[in-house]
Amino acid sequence: MDLGAGSDAIRGTRGDGLGDDIVTQLLLSRGVSPDDLDRHRRPTLRDFLPDPSIFRDMETAAARLCNAIEAAERITIYGDYDVDGATSAALLVRLLRALGVSAGHYIPDRLLEGYGPSGEALVRLARDGSQLIVTVDCGAMAHEALAMAAAQGVDVIVVDHHKCSSELPQTAALVNPNRLDECDEAAAHGHLAAVGVAFLLAVAVVRELRTRGWFERNRRQPPDLMGLLDLVALGTVADVAQLKGLNRALVSQGLKIMARRENVGLAALIDASRLSRAPTCSDLGFALGPRINAGGRVGEATLGVRLLTTEDPDEAREIAAQLSQLNEERRAIEQEVQEAAEAQIAAQHNRAVVVVAGRGWHPGVIGIVAGRIKEKTGKPTLVIALDGEDERDASGTGDSKGKGSGRSIAGVDLGAAIIAAREAGLLMAGGGHAMACGLTIAPHQVNALADWLDERLARDVVSARASQALLLDLSLSPGGLTPALIETLEAAGPFGVGWPGPRVAVGPVRLVKCDIVGNDHVRMVAAGADGRSFKAIAFRAAQSEMGQTLLHASRGRQLWLAGRAKVDDWGSRPAAELHVEDAAFAD
Repeated sequence: MDLGAGSDAIRGTRGDGLGDDIVTQLLLSRGVSPDDLDRHRRPTLRDFLPDPSIFRDMETAAARLCNAIEAAERITIYGDYDVDGATSAALLVRLLRALGVSAGHYIPDRLLEGYGPSGEALVRLARDGSQLIVTVDCGAMAHEALAMAAAQGVDVIVVDHHKCSSELPQTAALVNPNRLDECDEAAAHGHLAAVGVAFLLAVAVVRELRTRGWFERNRRQPPDLMGLLDLVALGTVADVAQLKGLNRALVSQGLKIMARRENVGLAALIDASRLSRAPTCSDLGFALGPRINAGGRVGEATLGVRLLTTEDPDEAREIAAQLSQLNEERRAIEQEVQEAAEAQIAAQHNRAVVVVAGRGWHPGVIGIVAGRIKEKTGKPTLVIALDGEDERDASGTGDSKGKGSGRSIAGVDLGAAIIAAREAGLLMAGGGHAMACGLTIAPHQVNALADWLDERLARDVVSARASQALLLDLSLSPGGLTPALIETLEAAGPFGVGWPGPRVAVGPVRLVKCDIVGNDHVRMVAAGADGRSFKAIAFRAAQSEMGQTLLHASRGRQLWLAGRAKVDDWGSRPAAELHVEDAAFAD
């Protein structure tokens, strides 16, 4: 399938020797069959991209968009306010712009409009002249809002990846690999982020226009779809989508496109993040993504799409700086909410699912806080921000609402449970996917929801936690932990959820230095009998059992340290360091 200029130039290369042997073992340990090693060693779209037509409604959606392009209809892209929504919206805006169409965009305000398409907003867009609306990263469960749009006479295409119910909303087309009526081949791509689905729609649109002879008639060159992969990579990683199969290819190639700095907004965001090198997968999740998210969480929801679609370097620098400032504000708000949420957890030690709720909590940070608590407790977590100040709402006599966000652990499908809770009448709205969810709830139903989730998911949580283990790929002496080894290990990437990064164990070592830095991080210098030493750090571990042991009980004793090996490139020479996730005494 022709994706435009550059599709051959960005194919990977294969290493040789010992490094190649290590990469082979990493791939095999992640479930790749021996006869499929080469395809996974250098994941490219040529090898992994499916025919978009396998997805239900894809051809219908592409045809409707092409009709709108040919008829010069007014098109609006309606996106969610997170990174996946922003990148999905930006991708379609940039695609249409490359086709000579100036599409508008609409991002709802998290606090005023909440999650998903608002019926009032869709009707307003239609009355303002939009003849076709494409929702991205939302809409799969928006039955009422989409019915309002249909009644207004405007066509809506839904491009989503969240779980669907058996009854689908009224749309011109609904493209979602997680439709319950999807074929097996398409459903196998249910791990795609919405931006990945949007990219497949872009491929289908260009193919349909080519079939119609549109490019020849209009004397235009087909757009370079490969140039959109930087957006796909950012949205996929930031949405914590599983990096397996097609997603690995999208992110791997997208990182190469991002390194070219052709997207003016992304280049400005990289500079604002103070990255002096090409971004890595980790940078997308921890540096770039949070800044885009900050606009939707605590600032202006449209900032992300504006940044990712601008061609003005000055505007890009201004928005990137604004997002960085908002991200700092978000961190302070997040810390306050997290402290309040953790104060409630002590009374829930027997709960399978952590459910905490509080008045005055900022809805823009509850998803992040849920993720933090999930990591600390090892349990699925829901954090609910209750609006209003009237305590009567706790008994159901008021009209306030709670906005909740949840994060799950591997093996526990929280999105499906939330959909079932909504169908059981416990929620006003709710949906999501296996690892994350969003909901709206009446305050007096919070305890009932907690009890219901505890009963429904207790067995799954016990099973999932029992199977958790830190699987190791390699054991080393301190002298074996080198930048060259780390470069070899990274060749099996990109790594993320569903495709875990290599874990190594290094030892035996003694800690010659161990203290606390920053926000409860445990910093170490470890030395081995081979005379070599290295730096190590355990993030947010100071108050954990492991952290306390490292700080107080490890003096003079030999240890094995396990975690992710990284390159510290802050000094004059790159050095290897270990991001510690576990430790054990060697004597």
